Amino acid sequence: MTTKREYYFDNAKFLLIFLVVFGHFIQPFINEHKFIMTIYHFVYSFHMPAFILVSGYFAKGFKKEGYIKKTAIKLLIPYLIFQLLYTIYYYFLYKGESLLFEPFNPQWSLWFLISLFCWNVMLYAYTKLPIKWSLALAVLIGVGVGYLPFVENYLSLSRTFVFFPLFLLGFYSKKEQFTALKRPSVQVGSGILLLAIFIGYYFVPDFNTGWLLGSKSYETLSQENLGGLIRLAIYVVSIVMTVAFFSLLPKKQYFFTSWGTHTLYVYLLHGFVIKYFRNSEWLDMINDTGNFVILVAASLILTLLLSTKTIRAFTQPLIELRISIIKRFFKVKQEGY
Repeated sequence: MTTKREYYFDNAKFLLIFLVVFGHFIQPFINEHKFIMTIYHFVYSFHMPAFILVSGYFAKGFKKEGYIKKTAIKLLIPYLIFQLLYTIYYYFLYKGESLLFEPFNPQWSLWFLISLFCWNVMLYAYTKLPIKWSLALAVLIGVGVGYLPFVENYLSLSRTFVFFPLFLLGFYSKKEQFTALKRPSVQVGSGILLLAIFIGYYFVPDFNTGWLLGSKSYETLSQENLGGLIRLAIYVVSIVMTVAFFSLLPKKQYFFTSWGTHTLYVYLLHGFVIKYFRNSEWLDMINDTGNFVILVAASLILTLLLSTKTIRAFTQPLIELRISIIKRFFKVKQEGY
C-alpha cells in the first residue's frame, strides 16, 4: 500500500508540473483564441490547488525536530538564489529593464517557495484549533484578504492566505480518503463534473483570469463588493476539480512516475525557457499557424528535459545545495577504470 501511494502521488506531481509548464506556454495566446482561453482557465482552476493540497498532505511531520529549519533551507535559500538569477536574466532578456534585486517581491513563479514555507509555519497556529474551525478560519481570511488593496504580490502575501485553505485541507486529508476516490461511481461523476466545468468556462463571458491566480485584490479585479462571493465560488470550483483530478489519477507505476520526484527542478528552471519563448519570434509563428499541438509537445519535452539527471546534476548545487549527483557520476566513472 505504501508503494502504491507513493506512485499515486508521484504521478500527480508529474502531471501537475506538466500542466504548470503547459499553462505558462499557452498564456500569451489566451486573449486571441477562445478555446485556448478555456483550456487555460480550466487548468488554472485546479493545477496549483492540487499541487498545494499534495504539499499539505506531506507536511504532517511539521512538529518534528528540525523540520522548519530544513524547510527554510530547502525553500528560502533556493528562492533567494533564483530571485537573483531571474533578476539578472530579465535584465539581459528585456532590454532597458533595471537591474534591481528585490528579495521581497517574488519574480514570477517563485512566489510558491515563499508561500510554501509560510504554510508550513502557519500549521503551528491553525492545528491548535478543531479541524472545522481551522478550515473555516483559513477560508475566512482567504476571502477577507482580498478586501485589502495593499496585500498583493509583496512577500507573496495574497497567495499565501488565498491558497492556504487548500494546503490545510491536504494536511488534514488521509490516505483512506484518496483511496475512496478511486471507486468507479466517483470516477464517473468526476469525469462528468470536469467536462461540465470545461463547457461552463467556454460559455462564461469575460471571466478575469486574475481570480484564479490568487495574487490580486478585489479592487484590482474591479469587484470591491462581490469579490468575497466570487472567491468563495472559486474555492468551490477548485476543490471540486482537485478532488475529481485525484479520483481519475492513475495509481500504478508508469514510465513517467519517477519524474514526479523532480518537480522542483522543473518548477524553478522552466521559467528561463518560457520567458525566452515569450520574447522570441516563435511566439508569432505559432500564433499565425494556430498549431497549438506544438505547445503540448514542447511542454512535455521541456518537463522531461528538466527532469533528466544531466540537468539535475548541473543545477543541484543551486536547488538542493548539494552535489551528490555529480559525486555519484565521478564515482561510477572511477570504478569503471
